Amino acid sequence: MEPGERERGAAREQRSAGCRATESPGSRYNRLCPTALLCVCGFFSNVRPSEPFLTPYLLGPDKNLTEQQNKKPFKDVCIVLASLWKIFLQCYSSWPLLCWSAWWALSTCGYFQILNYIQILWEKILSSQNSQIYNGMVEATSALLGAVAAFVVGSVKVSSIWSEVALLIFSLIIAVSVFLMDTVRNIWVCYVSYIAFKIIYMMLITIATYKIAANLSVELYALVFGVNTFVALALQTLLTLIVVESRMLNLDIFGQFLAYSVYFTAIAVLFLIFGMYNIIKKYREESQATENTFASLDSKNEVSPKTPCEQTSEVD
Repeated sequence: MEPGERERGAAREQRSAGCRATESPGSRYNRLCPTALLCVCGFFSNVRPSEPFLTPYLLGPDKNLTEQQNKKPFKDVCIVLASLWKIFLQCYSSWPLLCWSAWWALSTCGYFQILNYIQILWEKILSSQNSQIYNGMVEATSALLGAVAAFVVGSVKVSSIWSEVALLIFSLIIAVSVFLMDTVRNIWVCYVSYIAFKIIYMMLITIATYKIAANLSVELYALVFGVNTFVALALQTLLTLIVVESRMLNLDIFGQFLAYSVYFTAIAVLFLIFGMYNIIKKYREESQATENTFASLDSKNEVSPKTPCEQTSEVD
């Protein structure tokens, strides 16, 4: 680079630094408000259910409301909201549904974060300006293999006892994959780890969707999956603020992926607790049922009538 170009570059950096230093709080506020409004609009546009479900549900055989009752003002709206809240509590009172919904929301949050920032990580590890890259091919391969894995896993039956253990194991594998992407910093290791991450996620999200749907009636699909999506997007917003925001951790791309590996490790620990609780509870119920069976057999033997031969032997 020539001396003149260096001087012009240094002058441009000085001007940009001076502009940032003299930027007023009012201009920052004016820039922040539209950004926040766009984020809120995009957030709620993704949360809306794919099909309208509330009106058909209220007019259906479950609630059996008429058109006139459904069009009444605020009082009836409160009644409907109370009814929806009751249905919501009934849905999530099922332990398998709560377990799979928790994994669905937590892992979808982490999955979105990895997808949003993986290209930046690849660019930092191997610049596209200086080398030949295969980012698009890796994305296509991971999507294809993930679809194959989701199709194959449809024929696998997972016992409800070991579902939390399976989520624990695969969440640990995902955490290790993300950790390798961050620490090894080799583009081929990154590619392989990303493919493994996406295959496992797409396989498990298929199982989770099936397990959630199996515990619901068709009318409640939109409610439960809408709530799960809302929780996932809310967690993603919170995680982005914590990891990326300058007033919080303000991590670089490698620090972000380290944080995401810790995040998936926390999910694995959570489901380790869930799995241990479920297994202990199951074995206690089985042991209690066995004890009750033996107790009932003993009581039957004690009160059983004596045979004539036994009575004759006692008289002799």
